[in-house]
Amino acid sequence: MIDESFQWRKEYTVNDLSESVLPKWLFEIGALFLHGYDKEGYKLFWFKVKHHTRDPKQQLDKKKLVAFWLEHYAKRDHGKPLTVVFDMAETGISHIDLDFVRFIVNCFTDYYPNFLTKIVIFEMPWIMNAAFKIVKGWLGPDAISMLKFTNKSDVQEYISGEYLPPHMGGTDSFKYSYPPLVDDDFQTPLCENGPITNEDEHESKEELDSDTKEMGELNEAQNLNQKKMNSIEHISKSEETDKTEVKPKNAKKALTTFKGPLLHISPAEELYFGSKETGEKKCLIVLTNVTKNVVAFKVRTTAPEKYRVKPSNSSCEPGTSLDIIVSLHGGFSASLQDRFLIMAAEMDQSSGAGAPELTQFWKDVPRTKVMEHRLRCHVIESSKPSSLTLKDNAFNVPAKTNEDLHVQLTRLLQINKRLEEQMNRCLWFQQLSVVLSLLSVTVAAFCFYLASAQRS
Repeated sequence: MIDESFQWRKEYTVNDLSESVLPKWLFEIGALFLHGYDKEGYKLFWFKVKHHTRDPKQQLDKKKLVAFWLEHYAKRDHGKPLTVVFDMAETGISHIDLDFVRFIVNCFTDYYPNFLTKIVIFEMPWIMNAAFKIVKGWLGPDAISMLKFTNKSDVQEYISGEYLPPHMGGTDSFKYSYPPLVDDDFQTPLCENGPITNEDEHESKEELDSDTKEMGELNEAQNLNQKKMNSIEHISKSEETDKTEVKPKNAKKALTTFKGPLLHISPAEELYFGSKETGEKKCLIVLTNVTKNVVAFKVRTTAPEKYRVKPSNSSCEPGTSLDIIVSLHGGFSASLQDRFLIMAAEMDQSSGAGAPELTQFWKDVPRTKVMEHRLRCHVIESSKPSSLTLKDNAFNVPAKTNEDLHVQLTRLLQINKRLEEQMNRCLWFQQLSVVLSLLSVTVAAFCFYLASAQRS
């Protein structure tokens, strides 16, 4: 399988596939692209079947386009699973291409295993039933269970309306266009949601005041937690000398960190928000400039109507860290489908860092010099993770690792063993005392017998 995979990558020149080596019209027709998420938070890989016609002369280029998108996704999202959507609306006999379908199936079964979560087939014409019986023969039982045949009435069981186009019963206003290459998460028009102006100015001031207040509470909470953790250390040392020392850490150090060439970003992958019941409304992103120049950054989101990001467009001085507050707006709640994009680029020393200079900078900077990093949203129901959530206990002791749990389990087993030894000793003393008691009774009875015998 390894040899076959290498041969396949060589045949389709997968390592060298780029926009420049593929015909431009392949991208322009919009038959294949990545956009949106299903209800489980998996990326959607769209096949607009009506844009595909069977043509042997174009077959190799079309197969390379599939390989291009899968490789592009694999490099960018490191193999996270995705959901394939075959939009078969307005299709007929001329769009049936079993050789192309078999190539797609082989891509997922042989060359990109574990990528596939499900295949959503929308409004498959009855005339294609015979063709799909052949396709099912190529699939194993696990893959067949992934097939979801849907229509307008039930497709939202798998994909919410916000990522479905109107002809599928959704509300997604996304319109495919090329160039540039579809940046799936952030292709739709987005507002820069930094400090709010105009009609929301009053609300902005209130939010800033509340942010200042919460940051003050945050510092107090940090000091209290550090004291608690110091006391925990003291107790731990006095109870058991072999116990692992508990060191007070703030949440920033406890989190995983993405180490980019320009910025280190914490958390590395996910922002933790609570549900409506838990009420977590704010999170913190920490950016650290690791260069010798000023780094400009922008923060964008797939759901600008939900979130307020402060600051969303600013700069970070060399060697310094900057906190970005991400807050839910109004009555909205976070969802697994929401994403954030952090863009960063180095600025010249002579460039200013004001709003006009930043606006002009982002217009002029080449895309090849822009660092990008994506963050997902994670919704928690009750327990709080070790993340920078701007609420009470924001700087709690980080969640225990497997190693910590293993150490604790070992200690419990040792304590249990000591208790068993103590119980065994107690039982032994109890048995000994019973034997001694019986012996004393026997000796006393014998002495009494001898005394009575001498009298008689």
